[in-house]
Amino acid sequence: MFHLTNRNALITGASGGIGASIARAFHEQGANVTLSGTRETILKEISSELGERAHVASFDLTDGDASANLIETAYAKMGGVDILVNNAGITRDSLALRMKDENWYDLLEINLTVAFKLSREVLRGMIKQRWGRIINISSIVALTGNAGQANYSAAKAGLIGLTKSLAAETAKRGITINAIAPGMIDTPMTQALTQQQQEALREQIPTGNLGLPEDIAAGAVFLASDEAAYITGETLNINGGMVMI
Repeated sequence: MFHLTNRNALITGASGGIGASIARAFHEQGANVTLSGTRETILKEISSELGERAHVASFDLTDGDASANLIETAYAKMGGVDILVNNAGITRDSLALRMKDENWYDLLEINLTVAFKLSREVLRGMIKQRWGRIINISSIVALTGNAGQANYSAAKAGLIGLTKSLAAETAKRGITINAIAPGMIDTPMTQALTQQQQEALREQIPTGNLGLPEDIAAGAVFLASDEAAYITGETLNINGGMVMI
C-alpha cells in the first residue's frame, strides 16, 4: 500500500528538513528521486546516502529560465516527472510597516511564483501520460496569519489557491494536485528557539509536541500514491490539532 515503485519524483527544497524527509520516504517506497535545492553539498550527501535512484539537480530558481531547466534536467536524469513536490521556500520576516519591497517580492518569487512555473512545466507531460501528482507544501500560517510574516503567510495562502485552481483544471486528466499545511515542525528553525519559546509553542498544540519532518513525509507519500487518486484540490493539515477546520 502507498508504494511509489518506478515513479519519478522531483522535490524542491530537498536540502531542508522537510524536503529531505520527503525525498527519503519517496525513495524508500520505490520512487526515483531528483533532489533540487541551492545547498549542493547537502543534496549530494543525501543522494549518496540513498544510493541508486537518487539524483541531484542544483539550481537557483530565481533565475529566469531555471524552472524550465530544472524540469529538463529531471527528465534527463529520470526519464520524466510523475510527481512534483513544491517545497522550496525562504523567510524574510518583518513587521509589515517595516518590510522592504524586495523582501516581499523575493519571497513571493521563491515561495509561490516558482511553484507555479514548475507546475506549468510538468503538467505538459502529466497531461500527455494522463497521470501525475503535484504536492505543494504550504503552512499553518496560510490559515492563521502570523505577525511579522505578512509576505510568508500571503505566499503560503497563495499556494493553497494555486492548488485548488490547478486541481480544477486537471482533474479529468488523471492528475491530482494537493497541498500540505505543516504546523510547528521540529526543524533547525524551531530548534533555534529558546527552550522557553519551544515550551510556549507546545502549550498551543493539543498533542503537546512538535511534529517531525517524517510526519509531513508520510502525508506526502499518501497523496502521491494511487490510493489517493480521488483526492484533489485539498489541503492536508498536519499540525497536531493546533488548527482544526
